[in-house]
Amino acid sequence: MEEQQAQSGEGGAWAVIRLEEVAKTYDLGEVQVHALRGVSLEIGRGEFVAIMGASGSGKSTLMNILGCLDKPTRGRYFLDGVDVSGMSKAELARIRNRKLGFVFQQFNLLSRTSALENVELPTVYAGIAPEERTRRAREALARVGLAEREGHYPSQLSGGQQQRVAIARALVNKPQIVLADEPTGNLDSRTSVEIMDILQRLNEEQGLTVVIVTHEADIAHYAKRAIEFRDGRIRRDRPIEERLIAREVLPTLPAPEGPEAEKPEAGAAPAKDAAPVAPRA
Repeated sequence: MEEQQAQSGEGGAWAVIRLEEVAKTYDLGEVQVHALRGVSLEIGRGEFVAIMGASGSGKSTLMNILGCLDKPTRGRYFLDGVDVSGMSKAELARIRNRKLGFVFQQFNLLSRTSALENVELPTVYAGIAPEERTRRAREALARVGLAEREGHYPSQLSGGQQQRVAIARALVNKPQIVLADEPTGNLDSRTSVEIMDILQRLNEEQGLTVVIVTHEADIAHYAKRAIEFRDGRIRRDRPIEERLIAREVLPTLPAPEGPEAEKPEAGAAPAKDAAPVAPRA
């Protein structure tokens, strides 16, 4: 397995993600769709990057390749110095489980499973012992301010709380990179800023590399760098000027109502009497 490290132009940080002339083509019968056309980029360790573009621009295809969910048709992808572009599905699955955490627009929580058990799932696939699984899951829920709701089912949680559970699930295996695909797409304005606050804190306080896909320019302004795609190519790559800080924006927004008003602050310590874990259905 080839290992190679490259230096990013972002403050000299080592590039944890590097693409070299990556292309992705889909064959649809007699038609070929060129989703990516020779994309080269570097993302340094500890960066917070927003990938932007209209529908069909190639940003979702890029995210699938970055997440080792798909392989490029041509070109090379180095993840943490290792060329993963030619790996088998089994090898890519191991890489995903060890190095990457995923957050999706639709939350993708199991409806008959408690918040705690949803967060534990990646540790099951990683073969972690049951006691350690539970400890990690509770710690992750506390980091997103949901220690008191570990026994709740998704139907008992608001949309923002469900996305917090999804972020906790992404963190439970202690990844180096969090990939978030439209993480605020189904949320209202205040809840969107709360989710960006969590991602900013993870980036700033714990040094996690965060990459989000978004079509919302205001959400991209919470990142440190924006990469805009059009027709499968990078159209623009720029640092964010006048970056928004979520914890400063939140006090300017209307107070939450309903279940969201009751949630503790992100990063709060777990409650002494946490709700019992709901039994599996």
